[in-house]
Amino acid sequence: MDRSLVAVLAGTFTLRFSTGLTGAMLGLYLADLPEHGGQPVDATIVGLFAATFYLAELVLSPIFGILSDRLGHHRVMLYGPVFGGIAVVLTGLTTQLPILGATRLLEGASTAASVPSILGFIALATAGNELLRGRAAARFEGATLAGLGVGFIVAPKLFEAIGPTAFFLNALIYGVSFLIYLGGVKDPAGEREAVAARHVGFSRYLELVRSAHVLLLAPTWIAVNASIGLWFSQSLFQFSQPNPDFPEQVLMRGFDANQITLAAIAIAVVFGAGLLYWGNRFKSMRRTTIILYGILGGAVLVGAGLGVNHSGGLPAIVPLGAGLLAGAGLFVLAGATPAALGLLADISERFPGDRGAIMGLYSVFLAIGQISGSLIGGVAADWGGIDGMLLATFALLGVALVPLSRLREQEHHIDGVESPAFLGDAPP
Repeated sequence: MDRSLVAVLAGTFTLRFSTGLTGAMLGLYLADLPEHGGQPVDATIVGLFAATFYLAELVLSPIFGILSDRLGHHRVMLYGPVFGGIAVVLTGLTTQLPILGATRLLEGASTAASVPSILGFIALATAGNELLRGRAAARFEGATLAGLGVGFIVAPKLFEAIGPTAFFLNALIYGVSFLIYLGGVKDPAGEREAVAARHVGFSRYLELVRSAHVLLLAPTWIAVNASIGLWFSQSLFQFSQPNPDFPEQVLMRGFDANQITLAAIAIAVVFGAGLLYWGNRFKSMRRTTIILYGILGGAVLVGAGLGVNHSGGLPAIVPLGAGLLAGAGLFVLAGATPAALGLLADISERFPGDRGAIMGLYSVFLAIGQISGSLIGGVAADWGGIDGMLLATFALLGVALVPLSRLREQEHHIDGVESPAFLGDAPP
């Protein structure tokens, strides 16, 4: 990988670290908001705030993707850290729920500006090099999820140590991302020609979204993202305080910052190892096969999680064995998202001048999934605690399986290099 591609991935990590840190600290902040002068908050409000973030990402990602094709991917990726820095400063200054909701919109705009431009850059920089594309896609997912994961790991102890002041510290980390993009990234070969080329219009973009391949990929990816987003939006809020409404659930007895941090580290290590393993299998395995294994791994994770949650009073070997089985399921689940990203990058080959717009679908699918997961997670947690969240996860994974067989049948048509254009000839 050249220097600019490495810098883009490094900036992705720091940017997503800031995003994960903000989201996790916000959950802790909301759980103790009355202590800081605010009003009590329930799980549904937490879910609504998370959904607000992803709603902004959903609406704005196509716009920023189109802008990155017209202005240059490098230029537009600079917008993300600016939006994020403003958002976290405002978060640290207020306890008012409407203003905190507005900061979720700004954070969503940060991701909406960054992800399509970064993915458009990666797609352009790896054009014609399938091996490099596979590595870059896996490493992008790794940097994204590692950044979010490390943010979740650091958040409990950091917030415990300095409270809302941690939001101001996070603004400095957003500044680091800005400097990485500004000084470490150069326009890739072909960027100037791509900017000058004729670009797809809005009607053409809608035609892409309605294509059979995208419509088959979308529900699977959305459902997988929803099953993951459900936990990102609710886990710290649920684990950080005891809930007397569910006394039989071991995972709802409340955990301190040290316990949550250690668990988050273990989860991040297992998921990261899974990303590396499955990312290196792109050359030897079909991507739909990796996605299928990921969904089945998620189902195993759910079953094992239910075992851990109801292991109170049982011999220690029972929760230990269930925990190890859950780790194995998580390892396999990790392969689903980079495999889906690889499929989307293949679609972008049909539109070399509009990679940002097309790769912006990544954020669209992610946002729809995360919005759904956040809303479902809030309702499920209020209804059934951790059990409710696990059962909702299993249902979402079942939805992800429905279109996968059709997607598998048509997988070879998605490769824009080896097959005819499925939307007609690509624009010149």
